[in-house]
Amino acid sequence: MRIAVLDDDPIFLRLVEATIHQMGHASISFETGEDLLRAMRRESFDLLIVDWLLPGLSGIEVVRALREAGGCKQPILFASQRHEEQDIVAAFHAGADDFMVKPLRVQELMARVTALMRRAYPDVTAMRLDFEPYRLDPVARTVYLHNQPIELKHREYELAEFLFQNCGRLLSRNHLTEAVWGNITPTPSRTLDTHASRLRTKLQLSQFHGAGQIYQLSAIYGLGYRMEILPAPEQLTATS
Repeated sequence: MRIAVLDDDPIFLRLVEATIHQMGHASISFETGEDLLRAMRRESFDLLIVDWLLPGLSGIEVVRALREAGGCKQPILFASQRHEEQDIVAAFHAGADDFMVKPLRVQELMARVTALMRRAYPDVTAMRLDFEPYRLDPVARTVYLHNQPIELKHREYELAEFLFQNCGRLLSRNHLTEAVWGNITPTPSRTLDTHASRLRTKLQLSQFHGAGQIYQLSAIYGLGYRMEILPAPEQLTATS
């Protein structure tokens, strides 16, 4: 998972980053709300951890701006020194999904992040493998279409699994490359595009396979990719 952390305290940021990495997730830190809002225009994250008191825009203003824009569906966890009941209520009204009070307690943070992820991404956390008519086999690194194996290279399978389990979400290019190739060495942009093109062909995406729906992998210019589920032809006819 990819988590954005907004806080102007470098000690807090280092502690949260270490905790997130210990959980096996990636983290990207921001010290101002303006920086996070700019990043959200071109990047995708699985969860946001937001402080309240910040230079410039406050955490409440950032969360409200993200929710009112309509494109931010990710769970948001407030982590703040403010602890009065009216503060917590205000955070939830602005669009937060959870609230924890500083100083940071590592085990509590891990539990809250895990709970938010489980609710927001059940296909990922439960390792869903069946996407009729496709079935994923993580041991054999193989995707089956109508129980027929499709030969995929290692990274092609990793990309397919990540896209299926995040179906319906717009995933930024950096998000995808970090999830599939890791973030140790930069991955050329054309590498992702080549793998996405191969998946469309090998998995026969955008074709109707008689399962009542069609999976389509769409490139969103300047942003990334999204796996979508489209209605089958007979469903469109029935509703027309």
